[in-house]
Amino acid sequence: MGKDAENAEAVPEREVISWHALTIDETIVRLRADADLCKKGLTTVEAKQRLEEYGENKMSEAERETIWEKIWKQVANVLVLILVIVAVVSAARGIVEQVVIENPNSTTILTSWVQVGLITTVITVNTFIGIIQEGSAEAAAEALKNMLSADARVIRDGKEVMIPAVEVVPGDVIILSLGDRCPSDMRIIESINLANQEAALTGEAVPIDKTIGAIAISEGTNPEQIPLGDRHNMAFSATLVAQGSGVGIAIATGDETQIGTINKLVSQVEKKKTNVLEQIDQVSKLLAFLIAIATLVTYLIAQFAAKQEPFSAVSTALVCCVAMIPEGLEAIVTLTYAWATTNMAKNNAIIRALPAVETLGSVTVICSDKTGTLTQNVMSLTAFVTSNAHYKFDVNATERVPTNFIREDAYLSERAQHQMERSISQVIKDGANSGAPRKGHMESSNHYSIDTSLHPVEIEGEERDITVATPSAGPFAEGASPDSTFVKNALIGGVLCSKCILGDNGGREGEIGNPTELSIIRAAYFSGISISDLKEETPIVAEVPFSSEYKFMATVHDTGDADNYTVFVKGAPDRMVKLCSTQAKGGVVDDLETCDTNYWIEKIAILSSHGLRVLALCQATVPKSSVEKGENLGPEFVNGKGPWLTVVGLCAIMDPPRPECVQAIREAKGAGIRVAMITGDHKDTATAIGHMLGIVDEKYSSAITGPELDEMSDEEIKEAVIVYNVFARASPQNKIRIVKALQAQGQICSMTGDGVNDAPALKAADMGVAMGKEGTDVAREASEMILADDNFATIVLAVKEGRTVWDNLRKVLFINTPINNAQGMSVLFGLAFGLRQSPLSPIQVLYSNLICAITLGFVAAIEPAEEGIMSLPPRRIGKRLIGRYLLLRILLGTFVLTSLVVASAFWLKSYNNDPFLFSSVDNRDIYNPCNDEDNTDWYMEDYADCRSEGLDYNGDSPVLNCTNNAGRYPDTQYSLEHVRSLAFNVLDFGAISVTVSARFTYLSSIHPRVFSGNPYCWYSVVVVALLQLVITYVPGLNTIVFQMDSMDGVMWGITFLFMFVVFIIMEAEKGVRRHLKFNGEDTDDRQYGVFDNPMEGEGTSGEALLPKGASNLNLVALEK
Repeated sequence: MGKDAENAEAVPEREVISWHALTIDETIVRLRADADLCKKGLTTVEAKQRLEEYGENKMSEAERETIWEKIWKQVANVLVLILVIVAVVSAARGIVEQVVIENPNSTTILTSWVQVGLITTVITVNTFIGIIQEGSAEAAAEALKNMLSADARVIRDGKEVMIPAVEVVPGDVIILSLGDRCPSDMRIIESINLANQEAALTGEAVPIDKTIGAIAISEGTNPEQIPLGDRHNMAFSATLVAQGSGVGIAIATGDETQIGTINKLVSQVEKKKTNVLEQIDQVSKLLAFLIAIATLVTYLIAQFAAKQEPFSAVSTALVCCVAMIPEGLEAIVTLTYAWATTNMAKNNAIIRALPAVETLGSVTVICSDKTGTLTQNVMSLTAFVTSNAHYKFDVNATERVPTNFIREDAYLSERAQHQMERSISQVIKDGANSGAPRKGHMESSNHYSIDTSLHPVEIEGEERDITVATPSAGPFAEGASPDSTFVKNALIGGVLCSKCILGDNGGREGEIGNPTELSIIRAAYFSGISISDLKEETPIVAEVPFSSEYKFMATVHDTGDADNYTVFVKGAPDRMVKLCSTQAKGGVVDDLETCDTNYWIEKIAILSSHGLRVLALCQATVPKSSVEKGENLGPEFVNGKGPWLTVVGLCAIMDPPRPECVQAIREAKGAGIRVAMITGDHKDTATAIGHMLGIVDEKYSSAITGPELDEMSDEEIKEAVIVYNVFARASPQNKIRIVKALQAQGQICSMTGDGVNDAPALKAADMGVAMGKEGTDVAREASEMILADDNFATIVLAVKEGRTVWDNLRKVLFINTPINNAQGMSVLFGLAFGLRQSPLSPIQVLYSNLICAITLGFVAAIEPAEEGIMSLPPRRIGKRLIGRYLLLRILLGTFVLTSLVVASAFWLKSYNNDPFLFSSVDNRDIYNPCNDEDNTDWYMEDYADCRSEGLDYNGDSPVLNCTNNAGRYPDTQYSLEHVRSLAFNVLDFGAISVTVSARFTYLSSIHPRVFSGNPYCWYSVVVVALLQLVITYVPGLNTIVFQMDSMDGVMWGITFLFMFVVFIIMEAEKGVRRHLKFNGEDTDDRQYGVFDNPMEGEGTSGEALLPKGASNLNLVALEK
């Protein structure tokens, strides 16, 4: 099911050497180098030999198509071939008419070459649009190449030299300095405070300190299971030296590097058209067969029934042929995609490849990152807990008022359901306050993490019997908001005891400091507190700087007391509570009571169980004589006095969900799309966010972690991905296995990612989605869609757009196909029922094809989504655009338009007093009795004029006294050109009726709604109508080019009558379908039918759960 499952080439077998587990001497031996390699490096001769053996240090590039190959791909189909044949025949007819015929007909010559020009234009425009809109993935390799170093400083022949990076070979000794990009993967042999920034490759947020010793591998562990982020004696190609300097030995170059392996995956781009265009190619072959039959039948009727000359019969047959070819269909399909991608880009979803638009309509599972995608990526204080109350903070507040806090004691008052029966230590371990590092990371991102071993044994033993104090009244009632004085006194410790700088207007832009600390300052800011004024009013005297050893920070401030300074302490809550002897009653700092340690311990556990980070705010006073201004205080100033602080409250902090994501997930569920969250964060945090977003519910009630997935077999993972919606502490390799497992279960999977290490998962997914703001170029180029705003809700909007595209393409087919069919069938059945000439000229046919595709077809292509589109299940893979009911609608439209066009010709012909119908402008029309045997220019505008003089015409001799006057006689008799005018306008105005009706699949168009939603509909109607008037009445353009004549009132009456008939019939058909749908019929063609391919929707249950080549990516530990 993955995009590369079939076309990806197998990665050649190569010996896997765990370089990080080798000593420096062992590394040199494995590289077949001399013992003094570290000092002298390779010799020039050795380097040359190795360059021949390993090749240049650059990544393979995908083969590029030439412009001629791209053009050929666009024109190499059977319908274009038929158009070319028609163009050749038209050109031959024009040449024969001009060169061979003694008295050439200028009209025939002109129309032949106009037809050639129009066909050439159609083919050229289609080709141009196809090439421009074709999704390009060649930039993937370019993005990776841009990350590589251009030069490298190496030791060759005992000397330092600068060489092009492409000449680096395994065994080269490379010198690294601050700011350098590593030219290859290398084993570090010398490190002087060396640290590399590897975030894009490993996900490690901070630079990795480099060492030179071999990584110790525990017994029974595969060395290749050590994640890249923990291989601190290795440096990887394209990563940046962030500090210090060092020396390394190149151990892999080019495609054999870690980033080279990723390049091979992202460059394996499947060259294919969209599924819809492939369907059109398949239908084209069937159409070609049907067109050939219709053309042959038309020729036989024209030749033998209508008694046309052979060349005229061929020309008439080609009119039928051209009429039935959907010349503009492929172009309008491509333009439909282009319009959709433009709309998506306006909504921050950038589509990189057209097939992705179709895939969006079939997505059944969206696997999303948490941070920044489902959440705001802004750590925010969500609650403040005092000794007797819970104050909830509005994390989405935009106004700076204290009413953003509201007392709500039930909020976060109990442990999360899944942590009810667990010990405090277990709760802390699973939550955001755990000191354990994220998977693939070397340190915890929470500097104020709780060390569970510090909890006293007696508390652990008594925690089942802990009773939390019952909330008491005061200082503010339930549901009330505190005043600004209370908020200021409660949060002052978090504001003053910090060196962080808040961003502009309380946002992230320009902020400096720890996100957890900033959340408290932000809450104070949005409660109306002036941060700058507060710091000026209470100047700092001394401080105890933060350290991860004791996990708190303290500052001493002059608050205006004549004798004492105030000490504000902020830190890990477990350590702070043990240092407190009193607590602020209800959060009021002037009203103290004995500290209830058990209460605070349980509150810490409750908040932790909901995935919240917790900080304790404490304060105390010290005599001014005990502290000197500017004094550097040690931790003993705080923790060396026993319990002496006052705990004011606990700050519960989290990265809150994006408010729009809650509605987006609800909408996705309604659309039959499951949303899964994959995050590197802790299990409880992920579960809590999942609850808030609606991802965790009764059906998917818990989460699973990456280490747990690593222990599973492929079959077990296939079951797990159906049971769990939240995957915590997950790694990039977990992402790949999750995607492949979902695909094996027949799911169509979308996956988000931002780093280079996410590229394989993005490639494996049916729909790879990269982050536009926080993501890397490599992730973007490996994806099909980029989120410019990194917002999950944008994915749901894109899914809606993808479904709309599918519906609109069906509407395009419903509009264009009957019109094309009616053009050809009108010629065929017009002749079959007795007309001597085609009711439509070749130019009229070509014009109708183009104008209906460009204007009316495009109206359907840009229709907005219909109401209820996101309440339907995802489209099944293998479904074809044309199902049973759409086919019936197309056949009905074809029948109605054909019948009315042919009927209009016979209706107009019935006004004549003679059964014959002949041309008023063609001097070689054998059915015009005024054209004598010598082909002199006798024109008969009104055959009745001859009959009124008592002259008969028996077909044997010309009428001799017909006037040689090209003028017009007002009368109600009509020529062939009049019939063609009427048929042409009945066809195109009937097409307008089909278009207006087709805008709504079920809703009636006999409603005011028809005038809203899509203004381009009425623009197109006006354009088509005006063009019809111009063609009908402009002299020369009508008679010479289009071979038609002006219309009178009777003809317009017939036109508008038949236009109304078409509209009423198509609306009646919708009424019948509404009734059938109400009775349970599959009128949307969602079930598999005879036109569909259910095999495309089968899961790939037999495949391994890693894409080809990904098994060589040593991105994470499996932690067996």
